[in-house]
Amino acid sequence: MASNKRDYYEVLGVARTATPEEIKKAYRKKAIQFHPDKNPGDKEAEEKFKEAAEAYEILSDEQKKAKYDRYGHEAPGGFGGHSGGGFSMDDIFSQFGDIFGGGFGGFSGFGGQRGGKRVNRGSDLRVKVKLTLKDVANGVEKKIKVKKYVACSHCNGTGADGGTAYETCTTCNGSGATTRIVNTILGQMQSQTTCQSCGGEGRIIKKKCAHCAGEGIVREEEVITINIPAGVAEGMQLSMSGKGNAARHGGVNGDLLIVVEEEAHAELLRDDNDVVYNLLLSVSTAALGGKIEVPTIDGKAKITIEPGTQPGTVLRLRNKGLPSINRYGTGDLLINISVYVPEKLSDSEKNILQGLENSPNFQPDKSIKDRIFNHFRKMFE
Repeated sequence: MASNKRDYYEVLGVARTATPEEIKKAYRKKAIQFHPDKNPGDKEAEEKFKEAAEAYEILSDEQKKAKYDRYGHEAPGGFGGHSGGGFSMDDIFSQFGDIFGGGFGGFSGFGGQRGGKRVNRGSDLRVKVKLTLKDVANGVEKKIKVKKYVACSHCNGTGADGGTAYETCTTCNGSGATTRIVNTILGQMQSQTTCQSCGGEGRIIKKKCAHCAGEGIVREEEVITINIPAGVAEGMQLSMSGKGNAARHGGVNGDLLIVVEEEAHAELLRDDNDVVYNLLLSVSTAALGGKIEVPTIDGKAKITIEPGTQPGTVLRLRNKGLPSINRYGTGDLLINISVYVPEKLSDSEKNILQGLENSPNFQPDKSIKDRIFNHFRKMFE
């Protein structure tokens, strides 16, 4: 089902070849244009404000941008994070420190409403998973061991001895942020920065947990079960929400990002959803025909070689390839015919071939020459 979202490049008004700096500059312009303080009560402007933030989140991230360029909005596994329509105003304003410098909160008076305690988020983890063609064809469940940060069991992830030993930060009075008003060419703007005393949490631990040194997290090994869907491809990235590192002092866990690596098959090559096998026939089999066994993803299959089969002929076994990850069909097994010409012959073998040399059946006619020429021309198009 096609997405009804606008193209992210169109949203920001940049070309697909835009540099990171051009993308950032375009987002700044859109953010100022549609900022809620400049458009009070304008729902359409607010939606465009969110739309621009979502576009910037994807196009400013090298990996997400590459995935979007390849698959568009329907990228398998999504993009992780907030992309996909889950942006809130708080999420958007949390980006502004990078875009506007410092903790940009908004136009006059607006940023103060957006202040508040910072919610810690654990970092994402990235792992690589190797898959065989059979795994790709059928989907597979993998169990992997990951060393990661998990919530400390002694303090339940709070970092405080006893789990409740906190006091309100006196620097920010529990808000988690300090603010100041600055004058700009756009008028007064409220700059908001994370409180340095409490790290944006609004509270300070009275007595730290001895097991995690007050961090609320410890490093452990965890076995994670990953379900890989059928049809994935080399370089594709899947994500498991909440399976990354735990956050300091509670909060939101990061995600586990799974990068797909394909193991080379001994005989089959992948071409998108098709798989290709190069079948090398003897001269006699190509001329006389016969039954030949060929490898498939799941085992073996017998095919019929017609008498007079020419090199370059491609036989197709329907639905013997790989499924589409979007479940729009299954590829085929393509069998490319090559003919082996002996490099060494005995005297008797030479005599047999020399006796056949003048036979009209051993001389290619024009139609065969044209067919072979057209085959090779397509290879170089």
